[in-house]
Amino acid sequence: MATDLVKDAKAAGVQLLLPSDAVVADKVDASASASVVPVDEVPDGMMGLDIGPATEAEWKDVIKNAGTVVWNGPMGVFELKPFESGTLSVATTLAEATDKGTISVVGGGDSVAAVNQMKLGPRMSHVSTGGGASLELLEGKVLPGVAALDDAK
Repeated sequence: MATDLVKDAKAAGVQLLLPSDAVVADKVDASASASVVPVDEVPDGMMGLDIGPATEAEWKDVIKNAGTVVWNGPMGVFELKPFESGTLSVATTLAEATDKGTISVVGGGDSVAAVNQMKLGPRMSHVSTGGGASLELLEGKVLPGVAALDDAK
């Protein structure tokens, strides 16, 4: 359950960020009429397609003061202008923080596509299209490819 994940993260000294507001629309379309609502008040028939401005502001502050940020997954449908703001904000803030010494780990094909589309990939500490594998490695799991390299010594 998500609530257990948040509790486990907190107990481990990890800050897991969840959005407080969202940009919603009734369809994934650049011409869709979008609005901002609290995440617990998404109207029926609407979809959360990006994080909202309050979440962007909160996360900027956290990212700017973090020693390490692990990012897996874009904030919204960054390929469409009405829903790109959250991903652009996180990517830009993370690049700026990395320039100042934050360790940034961007994992997953969509996250990598976003930072590369925004031409920010080279400013990140580590970028990997293997999002799930990156998370498993951070969990301490042995990855078959890494194990094969260790065995080849």
